[in-house]
Formats: sequence, C-alpha cells, structure tokens
Amino acid sequence: MRLFLLTALTMTAFAANSILNRLALSGGGIDAISFGTIRLAAGAVMLAVLSLLLRGGLRFGGAGRAVGVAALVIYIYGFSTAYVALDAGLGALILFGVVQITMFAGAVIGQEVVPPRRLIGAGLALAGLVWLLWPVGPVQVSVLHGLLMAAAGVGWGLYSLAGRGSGDALQGTAANFVLATPIGASLSLAMMGQGAVVTAQGAALAVLSGAVTSGLGYALWYAVLPRLAASAAGAAQLSVPVIALAGGVLLLGEGVSWGVAAASAVVLGGVALSVLPGRRRG
Repeated sequence: MRLFLLTALTMTAFAANSILNRLALSGGGIDAISFGTIRLAAGAVMLAVLSLLLRGGLRFGGAGRAVGVAALVIYIYGFSTAYVALDAGLGALILFGVVQITMFAGAVIGQEVVPPRRLIGAGLALAGLVWLLWPVGPVQVSVLHGLLMAAAGVGWGLYSLAGRGSGDALQGTAANFVLATPIGASLSLAMMGQGAVVTAQGAALAVLSGAVTSGLGYALWYAVLPRLAASAAGAAQLSVPVIALAGGVLLLGEGVSWGVAAASAVVLGGVALSVLPGRRRG
C-alpha cells in the first residue's frame, strides 16, 4: 500500500508540472522563457541539496553528460513555450507520446532487438499524435506549439537515453540541472526587453514546479523505481497524461471533446503496447 501511494504521489507530481506551467502562463504572470529558467534553477538547487545530503557530493563527469544537458534544455524550454497555447492535458499527452517514440527510435538506431508488439505500439502512438495535431483533427491545435511540445518530448527521450548508463540517477540528474542552469540564465538575459514578464505569483509557480514537482518528484521516482516491476513502472507512467487532463478540467476549466478523448485513447493504447511486457508463453 505504501509503495502504491508513493508511486501515485510521484505520478501526480509529474502531471502537476503541466498544470503549474499552464496556470502560470495562462494567467499572464510570467513569460515562458522566464518560467523555464526559474524552474530549471529551482530544480538545480533542490537536486543539488538532495545529492549533497544523500550522496555526500555532486559528480559532474560521466558518459553522455553533454547530451544530457543539451536535451534537458530542449525539454525545459520546449515544454514551457508550448504551454503558451496548449491545454495541460493535451500537452502532457503529446509529450508522453513523443518520448516513447523517441525511445523506440533510439532502440532501432542502437540495433536493439525490437519486438513486433513494440513496433505496432509506436506506430499507434504516432498515428494518434498525427490525428491530434492534424489541422482538421478532433481539436484545433496550434501546430507551432504542438511541434514545440514534440521537441520537448524528443529532448526528454534523448535525456532518458543518455542517462541509461548513469550509475546514480539522482547525482546524474542533479549535475544536468546544475550545468543547464547557466545556459537557461543566458537565454533569459538574451530575451530581456522582448516581452519578459515575471510577477511574484508566476515566479512562485515556477519555483514550485522546479523544486517540488520536478526536483523532489524525480528524487522520489528514482527511490521508488527499483522496487517496481517493469510492467508496473510502465503502467504508472501511463497515468500522467490522464492526471494532467483531469487536473486541467478541474483546476483550469479546460474542456475535453469526444474526438480528443478518442485520439488520446489511441496514443495511450499505443504507448501501453510499447512499454508493457506481453505474456510469456510457457
């Protein structure tokens, strides 16, 4: 029961990133770039503190560090900029679907053996995303912002692929956030005077997203993950877009049409087929 509650709390934290980002931007309290930079910096501080307390220090070396930092920057700013126009649940769905497709592409490029079921699942997820983003699809989505979220999904997928060889996920994530923060700060400085807005409320939501739902959320996930079977971990992550969708409806007043629900079911069905293991035959 305790493991279930911790897993549910972690997935809720991940979904809350979408809700907090959308809430901050839709209220006009902060611009997308500033939100991403504050989130990145707050996450870096929280993860660095956790790494110092739990691991006794920070380690900045390791294979794939440069790729991890670059991919994290793409994810953070693609994510925040996309939510200028996307609903919370829709953005989470696009992100999650593209992450799985990117992971699948990485497996193919790496010449891993890909089961036919995973190939079909990736195809279904891609078809569902195309349906959502098509100009005459079930919902009119800004193609630009949809592509920005897709870029964020590619970034997070590459980040996950780069981190597979990391011996310590907490230290690796802390190092990536710390190293990415100066890049984000430079980007924010470059955007000064071009519509940058930061109110106390917007900054508070960005800090909450970075320190709590990102920093503490990732640390909790890495603590829970070794205790979960692969099938349970995959199934748990399927709940993130659903929680974000529900949160968007309840907290932000976002609507969900039958067409969006159907396309979402196709995406999530494809992802489930890709990430959940099939039955073993005796």
